Amino acid sequence: MRGTAAGEHPCCVTWYGATGHTSLTPSAALPGMENSDGRVPDRLALLLVQAAVNSIEAVGGFAGAVYLRSGTQGLLRLAALAGLPASLFRPWWRMHVNRPFPIAEAYTAGRAVHLGDAEEAMRRFPQLMAGLPYPFGSLYQPVSSGGEKFGVLVALRPATPGQQVAQSDRRRLETAAQRLAAHLAELLAEGTAVEWDGEPVSVQLPAVTTPPVQIGNFDWDMDSGAVSADDGLCAILGTDAESFPGTFDALAERLAAEDVYGLWAVASQAAEAGRTVARRMRLRGPDGRPHLLELAGRAHADSDAGRPARHLTGFLVDLGTGPIVAEATDRIPRGVVSIDRLGRITYVNHSAETLLGLARTRMTGRVLWEVVPWFGHPAYEDHYRAALLSRDPIHFLARRNSSDWLSVSLYPGHDGITATLSVADPPSYTPASVVSPGAGLGSPADRASALYRPVALAIALTEAVTARQVSAVVTDELLPAFGGRQLAIYLLSERHLYLAWETGFPQGFLNRFDGVALDVRLPGVECLTSGRPMFFESMESLAAAYPGIPLDANIGARAFLPLIASGRPVGSCILGFDQPRGFSPEERTVLTALAGLIAQALQRAQRYDTEAALARGLQDALLPHRLPVHEHLDTVGRYLAGSQGMEVGGDWYDVIEAERGLALVIGDVQGHGVAAAATMGQLRSAVRAFALAGHDPRAVMGGTNRLLIDLDPGQFASCCYIGLDPVTGAAKAVRAGHPQPLLRHPDGTTEVLDLAGGVVLGVDPDETYPITELRLERGATLAMFTDGLVEQPGVDIDLGTERLRSALADSDAVSLADLADRLIGEAGKTDRPDDIALLLATRWAEDP
Repeated sequence: MRGTAAGEHPCCVTWYGATGHTSLTPSAALPGMENSDGRVPDRLALLLVQAAVNSIEAVGGFAGAVYLRSGTQGLLRLAALAGLPASLFRPWWRMHVNRPFPIAEAYTAGRAVHLGDAEEAMRRFPQLMAGLPYPFGSLYQPVSSGGEKFGVLVALRPATPGQQVAQSDRRRLETAAQRLAAHLAELLAEGTAVEWDGEPVSVQLPAVTTPPVQIGNFDWDMDSGAVSADDGLCAILGTDAESFPGTFDALAERLAAEDVYGLWAVASQAAEAGRTVARRMRLRGPDGRPHLLELAGRAHADSDAGRPARHLTGFLVDLGTGPIVAEATDRIPRGVVSIDRLGRITYVNHSAETLLGLARTRMTGRVLWEVVPWFGHPAYEDHYRAALLSRDPIHFLARRNSSDWLSVSLYPGHDGITATLSVADPPSYTPASVVSPGAGLGSPADRASALYRPVALAIALTEAVTARQVSAVVTDELLPAFGGRQLAIYLLSERHLYLAWETGFPQGFLNRFDGVALDVRLPGVECLTSGRPMFFESMESLAAAYPGIPLDANIGARAFLPLIASGRPVGSCILGFDQPRGFSPEERTVLTALAGLIAQALQRAQRYDTEAALARGLQDALLPHRLPVHEHLDTVGRYLAGSQGMEVGGDWYDVIEAERGLALVIGDVQGHGVAAAATMGQLRSAVRAFALAGHDPRAVMGGTNRLLIDLDPGQFASCCYIGLDPVTGAAKAVRAGHPQPLLRHPDGTTEVLDLAGGVVLGVDPDETYPITELRLERGATLAMFTDGLVEQPGVDIDLGTERLRSALADSDAVSLADLADRLIGEAGKTDRPDDIALLLATRWAEDP
């Protein structure tokens, strides 16, 4: 497909057809798409145009598109775009298949992507919503046949928050994609290259609201009162030719009284003037509504009487209610401009002519931002994109010259947009993107910079685990992105809002709002109960909306965002700004979408906090509350939770008074959370049971290994078990994949023990664990630990073990408890993904 030359506009096609799937064979033609020599355009373009329209009709959408593979490896191009102006979406004309966008995912993975609303899209594809921050739903269906991947069929439709895309819609879009794939496969088999390297074809959608124009012919003998009417006139009158009486009285019944006289006056003028006259009048239609009709007729000469005969012929044109509406809009002082979905002006009233300084004849049929250059500013293009995609009214201030401002409202619909214009006073605050070209969101470079932080926030929220981490991420990313200075997050509990996080507000100011009920009239409460974000562009507007509300400042602006996840209220978020400011439609959309992400992150954090509290309680219950006291051996244990993630895990230590002396145990279950803590409890109980039953260390370890395999928790564990006679110092040790213990001799020299060992527990039911015999001298200290104490990301574990050995050797601690605190203290100062268990034992008995 050869694209248009640089600087030309994409081909614009008006689509004619009824609703429902449009049937268009590859050899059919479309009006307006003939080549210069009169031939039908190539079949590939026609197939893509048909598919784009069919995708809209399949899912009840308002826009559709086809992305097709290009001659460049890994690059898709927008080939057909229906219901949207291609020029406003130029950044999305090209799509690399390795980009994090739903189009690329649908193409590369070969499966459909369905996004019901902006919240879901922001969660899964934050880069998409950064570029198109509007609330809309979208569906992406891969187009492939056999082993050939041709492209992606796209349908845009109104957002359906909290609702999944219906299976019927999915099937219809899939069917449309399969139909397109079959036709493309036929073209490929015939030797046609199924690729697109040109600019997209723009397609206008079928109109669903514009009434048809009806024309009816009549013949009226004024002397006899006979009126003959064709089928067209009878249809206008709401009757048929057979039942129409054929008299003027029958016609007069459909006219207002004054129009009956008017019609006779027109006829008399025609009879006297001997020429054609015309007049417009209103005729009550069969539905009871008035329709504007145009009557034209001419009296015929009567040669016998030598005078004009009172006999007229002419036609009635039913123009529908359009002219009546046009008359009405011309009477109001507000400008009204109607624009189709491709940006072409279809109607301009008198006030709009005056405000824009252009005659309607110069504007009608032309693209809005071409005929009104200042409307083509990037900041205003964003507003127009928002109206086309969000389907919600958009309101903003526009600067048409150095001193004049207009208040602009855009009201979108299926067939286009109605814009209203009125003179506005200069705002007290002026967005830089409007005042200075290239500043603020009006500059593509600055827009990308401004949207980076919302994208970073969306990504960072996926990694935040606790409510405090979520709040910190919002503080670090959301406030700078929008120039905010204050932030407060309230969480809902038992129908009351409790302050969970604040920054930037005067100390103690927010305490008065802590714990407020949901029936209190406050913006932070009402935004949650109504589900609507609330934006106050100045503190004066906030005070006016909520008289008597305490304010922390006299100057500024506030945004109150509802935190709702999956339809469930979570809390509310308050953003504060030091200066008055406006909130553009895209900013409101982005903030609303981000509020949904924040709510989901906080909901996850609340579930995490509940699970963490359960895991901590479980772990506290399973770890020994005290260690046995023995006259010949001092023991001290320490546990330090990881500083990342759940903060609980499967590390444990124990000292067991067994039949053959004391058993020193340390172990580490893989993973974190409730599952790891529960498995740890089972293993600790198993080790104690085997030890108390009098088994030797080898049997204790082997029995625990088989038990873990029988339990099948999907986890494995390391363990070190040392059976010690405190009186003699004789010890027997076994090790299952666990770090080697350290032994500090009475003279201070410290070594890493070399205990024989086997694989970790839970892997091989037939594994045997050899015993290593050793002896603890009087005054010697044994250090058993889990890998969290010596392991750091990116650092060899042997270096960590050597640092611990040196710290143990150099220690001059007075007590064993002080020594344990010092050894574990340094680890507590760093951010660690893993938890730590430490068990120290010092023997004081004399050697026999």
